[in-house]
Amino acid sequence: MIVGTAGHIDHGKTTLVRALTGVDTDRLPEEKKRGISIELGYAFLDTPDGDRIGFVDVPGHERLVHTMVAGATGIDFALLLVAADDGVMPQTREHLAVLSLLGVGRGAVAVTKADRVGDERVREVCAEAAALLGHTPLAGAPVIAVSAQRGDGLDALRALLFDAARVASRPEDEGTAFRLAIDRAFSLDGIGTVVTGTMHAGTVTPGAELSLVPGVRTMRVRSLYAQNRPVQRARAGQRCALALAGVDRESIERGQWLVAPAAALSTDRIDVALTLWHAEPRALRSGTPVRVHLGAAEVQGSVAVLDRDALAPGETARVQLVLRAPMGAWHGDRLVLRDASATRTVAGGTVLDPFAPVRYRRTPQRIAELDALAHPDIGQRLAALLLAAPHGVDLRRFAVAQGRALPLVAPDVLRQADGVSDWALGAGHALDARRRTLEALAAFHERHPSELGPDSARLRRLAMPRLPEPLWRALLGELQGSGDVAVRGAFVHLPAHGIRLSDTEQAIAKKIVPMLAAAGFEGAWVRDLARDSGESEPLMRVTLARLAQRGELHQVVRDLYYSPDAVERLAAIARGLARDSGGEVAAARFRDATGLGRKRAIQILECFDRVGLTRRVGDVHRIRGDSHLFGEAQR
Repeated sequence: MIVGTAGHIDHGKTTLVRALTGVDTDRLPEEKKRGISIELGYAFLDTPDGDRIGFVDVPGHERLVHTMVAGATGIDFALLLVAADDGVMPQTREHLAVLSLLGVGRGAVAVTKADRVGDERVREVCAEAAALLGHTPLAGAPVIAVSAQRGDGLDALRALLFDAARVASRPEDEGTAFRLAIDRAFSLDGIGTVVTGTMHAGTVTPGAELSLVPGVRTMRVRSLYAQNRPVQRARAGQRCALALAGVDRESIERGQWLVAPAAALSTDRIDVALTLWHAEPRALRSGTPVRVHLGAAEVQGSVAVLDRDALAPGETARVQLVLRAPMGAWHGDRLVLRDASATRTVAGGTVLDPFAPVRYRRTPQRIAELDALAHPDIGQRLAALLLAAPHGVDLRRFAVAQGRALPLVAPDVLRQADGVSDWALGAGHALDARRRTLEALAAFHERHPSELGPDSARLRRLAMPRLPEPLWRALLGELQGSGDVAVRGAFVHLPAHGIRLSDTEQAIAKKIVPMLAAAGFEGAWVRDLARDSGESEPLMRVTLARLAQRGELHQVVRDLYYSPDAVERLAAIARGLARDSGGEVAAARFRDATGLGRKRAIQILECFDRVGLTRRVGDVHRIRGDSHLFGEAQR
């Protein structure tokens, strides 16, 4: 169990922890000189049952509330201190607000310095403290009068803590990824870089590979301490110190996370269920600047209220937090908001989605998705999300956001898993997508009866423009497998729709197939094909146009045609160049790779732009991620 102290400055937090544990948590020279806590302090108390209670002692100064929040995140039990001589003070109230907004529901109040006042004053402050808890998750918590100097109440407080520790163990979930919020980093001779923090989830052992978030560094655990003891395995709910290999002290900051690589994520937009503190004087509106505290991190940001105009005091709403710097955040994490000037705590909430969208964030569909993510069980969340998300769910990103292994997916969903991506579309939404695709294809045939059909990328833009490309491929594959659509080359059409060739055109087509194959990357002109085949140029031009409409060859510019094999090989070259250049294809590199002249290379790239394989951006062409023309889609 981890106990976090809270309370106003000079109300005896450090003194009480020392009286309970024998450890002075003020370790800095400045703290000892000034007699106040500036940084987080740590101590441990062994229980009669052989367990160990960890204490996080926080500073009480009003300018150090951000440090208090970092220490309070992840605690199991709150110990709120109120001095008998002062009574409830401003930081008593703010620390209590922080604990309440973090959802800490187990704790006690210690009325300290009972030796400095009379019994009546002690009873008065005890009653005041109990009343203060009335509208918080700590309502009804025990209130004990203590004196660290005389020892009054210390045995009763220890007994209370021992009883709480017996029921404080968190159930282990084998599917939960390891996460530790770093609140301190330092170097030790002979050991190297050491970080300490509270374990929020999972387990860890020496030798484990971990990722630093935010960031891209990976490192290995050399040795491990939990609750100030060397161990071979640590678990959620413990204070841990990890000696790390592969990273230097200067690369680590308070507020970063150590996480299992499979759960590594950082984000600058978070959708949350947010509660405005009941004592706030006014409603919270979109655009309000705030300081976001999550784990041991503090990041500036702003609020966007999603499901109403403004959030009134005491109410809860769906809110998006737009951050000025990335931070680690996972579903279910608790966070606290303070005002931009860091003078008061204003709200707290729970992370629903760390992958919050920029667009469509206030639509009824998005609110329904956030309602689905509010379910308590991960299986329920996924099932409800599949019902609410008409454009599917990225299952890999969902699992990372949960910090857990992916639950079973219902067998009736449309799913595309190919080693690179893993998407699912709920059965009802898949049925609707099939209907809309067939309707769009029928409408296209009605408008363009002389064309075979649109290419698949164009059909997607007509029917399901927001459906992710992997799901579109799966949908098109199902429709083709069931015989509802036919695919010829890059073009999609209904089976009943097609372009028929006359006997003369079929004869010409047989003549030109070997000619186009021999032409390779240079292609063939209408006049040359007509001359070499002994056909008239007008008839050759009509026949080639109809073959192109059938998807049996490709027209790059007027009267210049290529075989499907040549175009697929040219497209493969473009994709290969794009993979090496961040998705971009420069005309000069494409020219060199194909051995073509500059003019012809540009003509081919412009043809790729027209049909949807690439799009022109300045002087380069970018492969479209949503196109699977001429072979496998670029990912």
